[in-house]
Amino acid sequence: MPPMTRSPSLLQAFLPLFFLAALLAWAVRVYGADASYGANQVSLMLAAGVAALVGLRNGLRWGEMQESLVHGISLAIVPIFILLAVGALIGTWILCGTVPTLIVYGLKLLHPSFFYPAACLICAIVALAIGSSWTVAGTLGVALIGVASGLHMSPAITAGAVISGAYFGDKMSPLSDTTNIAPAAAGSELFAHIRHMVWTTGPSIVLALLLFTAVGLGSTPAPGTDSGFGDLPAILGSQFNLGLHLLIPLLVVFALAVLKFPAYPTIMIGALLGGLFAVLFQPELVVKLAGKEGLSQPMALMTGVWSALADGYKANTGNAAVDELLSRGGMSSMLNTIWLIFCAMGFGAIMEKTGLLERMVRSVLKAAKSTGALITATLATAIGSNAVAADQYMSIVLTGRLYRPEYERRGLAPVNLSRALEDAGTITSPLVPWNTCGAYMAATLGVATLDYLPFAFFNLINPILSALLAYAGFKILRTTPSPNVVTHS
Repeated sequence: MPPMTRSPSLLQAFLPLFFLAALLAWAVRVYGADASYGANQVSLMLAAGVAALVGLRNGLRWGEMQESLVHGISLAIVPIFILLAVGALIGTWILCGTVPTLIVYGLKLLHPSFFYPAACLICAIVALAIGSSWTVAGTLGVALIGVASGLHMSPAITAGAVISGAYFGDKMSPLSDTTNIAPAAAGSELFAHIRHMVWTTGPSIVLALLLFTAVGLGSTPAPGTDSGFGDLPAILGSQFNLGLHLLIPLLVVFALAVLKFPAYPTIMIGALLGGLFAVLFQPELVVKLAGKEGLSQPMALMTGVWSALADGYKANTGNAAVDELLSRGGMSSMLNTIWLIFCAMGFGAIMEKTGLLERMVRSVLKAAKSTGALITATLATAIGSNAVAADQYMSIVLTGRLYRPEYERRGLAPVNLSRALEDAGTITSPLVPWNTCGAYMAATLGVATLDYLPFAFFNLINPILSALLAYAGFKILRTTPSPNVVTHS
């Protein structure tokens, strides 16, 4: 028989978090923006070791924790394959001219004074239609970052606008995974859940758009400002055969997303279609990227596409700024992000298996006497789970599982819980550097998480507004209390 395990104390529950916070603070202080290229991974591994020692101290066997470690990391396998596919897509879409075409037309249509709110609104509409923030960021987001560079606008603010719009659309779309997971975890109905979110999400996106408008009006570059890009449309036109037909891969990806195709094959189809378009419309660039003399034309074309899929596009325009903008993508560009996700998911799995997460929630429930306090505690737990469990799905499911009995006992309708799960679990996931979403957005958009975080206005406003409305008692739906429900106390 396995030994009886002891329940962790509150000090034990917070010990790995304090240790992790100290290590992460040290990593940022020493390595700055490069902390995610190794230092944060080591911090997460060491903090997982501390959590494991607590588990051993309380009677858990290493074999049990190892099984949970394997299970926790397995939850990240699909996001990891999506990451690799997005890296491949970026590489082939630059090579075939899709991204350069989007940049050139974006420069013609988007004026600096309204660029930020327009970027946010465009991403919001597309994400609402297809239900995927990741797809929007990996396609439109990449192009908008390029447009921002051409307009001499801030990449960090642009990334904040892209993420704000993408997560608004993702959150409100019935096609989104999180929008379906949250009501399932809380026990509410999908469309009732979406209708209930309007009261917190609608004002949040309006406030975000107003802020992006104010920032855009206040940061319009002065005439003659030089960012090193020169005449970007002319440079891109001299390097690529541009045209509206090169937007077909983008339309195909969006169509597949609307038809609810799984994300990984959708993005991989888009990457392969980009490779085909590169062979058809940019054959000279493909052969040049292959970089191997003596190959036949078909072999050189195949090698060039293969290089773009694996290692991305390498620009050589003669303009250093443009070369840096276009030299991106490839599956290999995502390997550091995958390393970070592995370490973060491992830490979250150990924290859950050892009961440390549940112990922290129990202490919070004792202090949450009012309805406003309970909903705020739910929001805080979802945000904390994004940092600890490092995945928005785990944040939604764990928080929903831990709080659902208490909502039932207090007679609070399930839509209150499902809305809180999305207002914090979905929305704050891209704000944590080692969360799967934060790591993905940073790797895809090429902007560090802590750089775009202050400008992800929608993601910052939504949880705060949700807590304020909860304390005000606004749109808090009630049902018959269930006094017989067993709670975590």
